[in-house]
Amino acid sequence: MRSGAKVAVIGGAFVLVAGGIGYGAYSMLGDTDGGGGGTQSASESSKVKTGPPSAEEIAETSKGFFDAWAAGDASAAALLTNNESGAEPVLASYGEDAHIGKVKITPGPATGTKVPYTVKATISYEGKSKPLSYASELTVVRGLTTGKALVDWEPTVVHPQLTEGATLKTGESSTPAIEAVDRNGTVLTKEKYPSLGPILDTLRKKYGETSGGSAGIETWIEPADESQPDVNLVTLTKGKPGKVQTTLDAGAQAAAERAVKKFAQASVVAVKPSTGAIRAVANNPVTEFNVALQGKQAPGSTLKIMTAAMLLEKGLVTANGAAECPPDVRYYTRTIENLGRFSLPDGSTFTQSFAKSCNTAFIKLIDDVDDDSALAKEAREVFGIGLDWKTGVVTSDGSVPEEVQGEAAAQYIGQGTVQMNVLNMASITATARTGTFRQPIIVPQSLDNRELATASRSLSPSVVQQLNTMMRATAAWGTGAKAMGSVGGDKGAKTGSAEVDGQDTSNSWFTGFSNDLAAAAVVQTGGHGGDAAGPVVAEVLQAGG
Repeated sequence: MRSGAKVAVIGGAFVLVAGGIGYGAYSMLGDTDGGGGGTQSASESSKVKTGPPSAEEIAETSKGFFDAWAAGDASAAALLTNNESGAEPVLASYGEDAHIGKVKITPGPATGTKVPYTVKATISYEGKSKPLSYASELTVVRGLTTGKALVDWEPTVVHPQLTEGATLKTGESSTPAIEAVDRNGTVLTKEKYPSLGPILDTLRKKYGETSGGSAGIETWIEPADESQPDVNLVTLTKGKPGKVQTTLDAGAQAAAERAVKKFAQASVVAVKPSTGAIRAVANNPVTEFNVALQGKQAPGSTLKIMTAAMLLEKGLVTANGAAECPPDVRYYTRTIENLGRFSLPDGSTFTQSFAKSCNTAFIKLIDDVDDDSALAKEAREVFGIGLDWKTGVVTSDGSVPEEVQGEAAAQYIGQGTVQMNVLNMASITATARTGTFRQPIIVPQSLDNRELATASRSLSPSVVQQLNTMMRATAAWGTGAKAMGSVGGDKGAKTGSAEVDGQDTSNSWFTGFSNDLAAAAVVQTGGHGGDAAGPVVAEVLQAGG
């Protein structure tokens, strides 16, 4: 980790002097539910207030807290929270460890019990200074035992990116900064490509010391979990950044960033099928938890790519062979329907069922498979799902557990216990495109000679040809036609709508390919796959890469 000693707050500049300045009417009273001290007489206890704090109390408490914090009086500020023992060291480290001073806090109008505010301050370290500004908010609550109006303590009160157990620090970094570049040498920054922020932080932690750079002076958030990367906030003095090559493509990344911003919650990943190179990763919103790479959700009917491969391999269907598609089908205790209970005419082909996303055509074949673990085996042996992927950053590598009866049936259409993210689905599409699993990577294997995951077998040329035919049909006249209309080249797709307990609207999933680029996207509560996630994938595929 970075250099610099941890400061124990046991005295010094932030001790509250008895009889000193008061920061609000309650600055010397704690609250026992959060570790604060203070006792009450029987007569005082009978006067304890209840109910939500009033507007006057909210204004008075927040002002007192802001004034104490801005003055560097951590003890007094902590006493105005419902967790004095948790708040004081964090507030003290603001000045002691992070060297942040000249603090000016400007509150905005309260919305109920929430008070938004902006912070403007100056970081000063060894003769170097830089401004720091950001926005956050706090909530004022009623103390459980004292009845006083108190700030509901969360680390985000001090900084919106601060998590439990993390600390703010300023000093010389132990890990040199990196200059990450795309496959063509274009510099990738979190300012231009916000979704890459957590990825760049991870790459710096993993490869900074071996990339040929030298340390600078920075202000950063050091997480409680040492396996997680530091989050750089301000650079006071630049060191010499080391260069780290990535497989990303700046054009595809820019398209991905634009596409996900059209939705409240969306993720997309693009992968090159012939090599496994990750060309783009984007999330909205951007958080330290990278949903595109680490998420775990049911992917809906996009998983029918894998199910179709398994059925084709077993010789139970052919792309042009007949496949029944009734409105519903029962398997053990579970009845599975098509969307809107649609059906296809007798004599319809398996390609038509795939392109129209007919659930029942897949479920009716389970008895013929006669192996409830067949899909789990297909996932691991052909598509590399559940293996230990070494992409260069942390990923969740998908899961298709072995199930029986109704749960096994749900898996055939991407529901039940199947867990995927858009990286996994982009990889599944890439494998279907070429027939061979190539583990996704975001930095070249040569960077650290890490061992990449390999699947035990490839699909036959016949199965690959049929899968591609069915995906092309989906993009040409099936459920993906509207979304893929603007995409050129040799193209294919698969839509999905994943039902989630507690959601009125399903999650929208879509995956597709154009020439040698595959992409997958999910839009939370986006509905039909072609409606929301489809345009996200199309925009990335159009950008190429």
